[in-house]
Order: sequence, then structure tokens, then C-alpha cells
Amino acid sequence: MKEIKAVVVGAAGKMGSRIIHVIHETPSISLYRAIERPDHPSIGKDIGEVVGLGRMNLPLEGELKQTGGDVLINFTNPKTSLENLEFAKETGSAIVIGTTGLSPEQVEKIKDLSKSIRCVFSPNMSVGVNVMFRIVQEVAQVLGPEYDIEIFEAHHRLKKDSPSGTAAKLGELVAKAIGRDFSQVGIYGRKGMIGERTREEIGMQVIRAGDIVGEHTVLFGGIGERLEIIHRAHSRDNFARGAVRAALWVVNQPNGLYDMQDVLGLKKG
Repeated sequence: MKEIKAVVVGAAGKMGSRIIHVIHETPSISLYRAIERPDHPSIGKDIGEVVGLGRMNLPLEGELKQTGGDVLINFTNPKTSLENLEFAKETGSAIVIGTTGLSPEQVEKIKDLSKSIRCVFSPNMSVGVNVMFRIVQEVAQVLGPEYDIEIFEAHHRLKKDSPSGTAAKLGELVAKAIGRDFSQVGIYGRKGMIGERTREEIGMQVIRAGDIVGEHTVLFGGIGERLEIIHRAHSRDNFARGAVRAALWVVNQPNGLYDMQDVLGLKKG
């Protein structure tokens, strides 16, 4: 089997570092290039020493240029993610994007570019979370509109977007499963004399504190009982492992836009 050459963008960040560790211990994939923003203080240093793996004889670069390798793994910001997608299109590389906080216009841009590129784009690369995506739809359909739905998410104090892309995806999925439009029924926090809860609304509550890696709960509240589906991330390694799994999968796919449900074979029908 051919060894896959991976380019990690955002390589010295928290996620990039963990992705490099997972690549280092995974057969059939190797780190080909490591990229960071041009003003990063570690530019030019050996990436293995930067992320704590020892010397790898591979410098941390400040620019994505030249050849792109077989697959780019990108956990950066929305603007940089789109630039990297353009680069992948030019070089013929596949790409995995785990960035959150993209605007609707940026998501549409990803959809358009993915017509001529192999791209996995997912708000959460965790295998467990993607199983959760599947389960909450089925639970919502079984319980039906008589149960109130609330979503809780908690992340570390440094997270910039709110709610998380994962929480937003959960809201969209459960709403669709019971015939609602989340953009119309989503309620983000509550304060003051708001009156009784409406039957249609789906609540979204957000916590930002300390070093919480990521927690998501979907609560289905009925009369006399409630059902909660919870996912807790213990470390960033579950996201990194999912991203590497996606990279190994997408290089063998035809052009198109995929998500982790595709990677894991969880799509219905």
C-alpha cells in the first residue's frame, strides 16, 4: 500500500500538534510538510522538536507553496481554510477541513470548490460525536414533537465561536428529523420574562470555562421523564484520530464534498 503524504496546516497549534502525533504512530501515512502562519515564533525549527516528538528533520514552514502532498489536514481559521482549499484545488491534493465558525457564504464557497476536489469538511472529526449525530436523529423521530429539545455545549475559555459547530449541527439534525427549520426555531439562551416555552423551539445553551475540551448534550424532555444523549471529549486526540482517519479515506474517493458520516459509513440509504 502506498504511504500517504500529509501536509498539516496549523501544525504548531493545539490540534495540529496532536494530529502530527497521531500521524507519527499511524502506519501508511507520514508527515510530508508542516505549515504555520508566517509570524509564528517557531518557523524554521524542526517540527518534531516543536511538538515534542524529537528531531524529524522537517522544518516548520510559514507558507503553503510548491507541491501539496497527497492530502492537506487543516484546522485553522475560516479565511485560511478557504485559501488552503484553493491551494488543494491547484495542486490536486485532497483536503480535510476541521475548522469551525465559517459563515454561510464561506460554507457555500467550500461546496462550490469541492465539485473539483476531494474534500472532507466536518464541524467535528470525533468518531463518537458522529455516531451521536446519527443517534439523535433517530431518537427525535421516535419521540416526535411532543418532547422538548434542549442542547447544551461546553468548551474551554479560548474558543472563539459560539455556539460550537457541533452544537449547531446537532440542532439542525434534530430539527430536520421532526420537520422543523432550526434557523427559525433555535433559541440561543434565555433571559427575563420570556413567557412559557413554545412547543417548536429548540434551546441552545453555551458554557465557556477553563480547559474543557468539549461536551455536548441533547436533552429530550417529556412529561414525567427525560432522555439525555451526552458526548464528552477527554482530550483533543479523538478529533486528531478522526482527522487522520478522514485523510486516509478521502485520498481514494472521487471529487466531491464529504463529511465524517461518509468516512464512517453512517449515512442512511
